[in-house]
Amino acid sequence: MELTYTEKDGFLFPNLELDEQPEGTIGKYGRMRKRYLEQKHDGTFTALVLSGKLTEHLLEIDQAARDQIATLTRQLASAEGVTESLKTSDQLEWLRRMNSILARAEEIVIREVVYGE
Repeated sequence: MELTYTEKDGFLFPNLELDEQPEGTIGKYGRMRKRYLEQKHDGTFTALVLSGKLTEHLLEIDQAARDQIATLTRQLASAEGVTESLKTSDQLEWLRRMNSILARAEEIVIREVVYGE
């Protein structure tokens, strides 16, 4: 890598450019992962920042967490008999059970994906 410099007022400043960053919005789970790395694994966080891979890592974690929550929610709903027929016959019971399933799925995924190594 060859560095070039720009002179201004008798001082030489390096012409530095950041590598292109992936496009996307970092969601809830990516932000949780960032906070976790900053607080508990500052060496890993610093390495990701310096290598320019932090955004990519956070986007991957966020997508993986959302995908796993969706999959786990479907599996738990199927295992517990929460079906569309329950939704049509007793909407409040369906909602209560789905909220419980979603909360459990999210708790599992946060522990394993967001806070996992």
